[in-house]
Amino acid sequence: MTTVSPSTWLEVPADHPFGVAALPYGAFGTAADPSARIGVAIGELILDLAPVVRRLAPELAPAVAGPSLDSLLAAGPGAWSQLRALVTTWLTDDTHREHLEPHLVPATDAVMHLPFTVADYVDFYASEQHATNLGRMFRPGQDPLTPNWKHLPIGYHGRAGTVVASGTDIVRPRGQRRGADGEISFGPSQRLDIEAELGFVVGAGSRLGRPVSLSAFEEHVFGVCLVNDWSARDIQAWEYVPLGPFLGKSFATSISPWILPLAALGPARVAPPERTVPLLPYLDDAATPPWGLDVRLEVRLNGHVISRPMFDGMYWTGAQMLAHMTANGASLRGGDLYASGTISGERPDQRGSLIELSWGGSEPLELPDATTRTFLEDGDEVVITATAPGPGDARVGLGEVRGRILPAL
Repeated sequence: MTTVSPSTWLEVPADHPFGVAALPYGAFGTAADPSARIGVAIGELILDLAPVVRRLAPELAPAVAGPSLDSLLAAGPGAWSQLRALVTTWLTDDTHREHLEPHLVPATDAVMHLPFTVADYVDFYASEQHATNLGRMFRPGQDPLTPNWKHLPIGYHGRAGTVVASGTDIVRPRGQRRGADGEISFGPSQRLDIEAELGFVVGAGSRLGRPVSLSAFEEHVFGVCLVNDWSARDIQAWEYVPLGPFLGKSFATSISPWILPLAALGPARVAPPERTVPLLPYLDDAATPPWGLDVRLEVRLNGHVISRPMFDGMYWTGAQMLAHMTANGASLRGGDLYASGTISGERPDQRGSLIELSWGGSEPLELPDATTRTFLEDGDEVVITATAPGPGDARVGLGEVRGRILPAL
């Protein structure tokens, strides 16, 4: 049976990515009132949530008191479900108009903040196409995938303190590099890159020593966001053996200001690609409802579309990443963020990083304005957007993650 998206008494176009089927949460302020507070996006407006909840659902007031989503994340899945149902009712039942209208703010008047306090950050490497492309570049003549790649979701532990809000300028990082002649130097990265990713935001924590199963994914993950995991490929290439990414990744990771609840992605759930290697029981999702996601991204460089990655081809799902991340007993905390790694597809125009789009710099990317790029130049601006199927013919949006490159200091 096809589910129909409810309509709102607000004048929101049926095809708007922030319709009633989406209702993402974020933290915002305005020039008139710069204090950060929780908002829900609806069309081109933001509902200032705390005063409405205090009046209409006071039992949930502590969860939305702000200034960020931290208290809501900690409130757990019962509160998430209750609040989403109430906000949907308020926006679709005209009898609530008088209570909501005074607290609707034009999105153009808002200044968006980092939506939650990032507790820990983990980045995965879950796209077979991305891993294969990089393997072909760096290990020609060998199997492009490492022997462990199809047995477990590979990831690294990143730096939570340098996760920044969309719109934050990114200063070109400095670091050690090894040149083609073998000379070691220190200076600004010459191969600064993007990584278009999907991020998963943990709400409810877990106990130390107790792994989180595949079936418990929805009990812990609040929602998703967009991630650009900026990468200094030359710094990364010199440092990553033997312990993996460090300074080539830790200088900045940008996330979108809106967190789309997992509940909004029901119609986007799809089966992941066929697994060609048997999985160990804790990762085997063959008998569980699928957590592949039909999320379609668009990457723009200086206003030009350069890639349209698709998440539905990702080999590892968000549920498997979470299960593996906690398989050793590592505990979760509210505000933990883990990302998928670069999302790349089978076609060249679905590659989610410049290192793939320019094939390691050997095939410069031609832009419509007659310029070319291999990697990012100072002044470049990257914007990543995404949508997913919603009820019926609707689509739900994840907003955008934006960043502009500034010269090295």
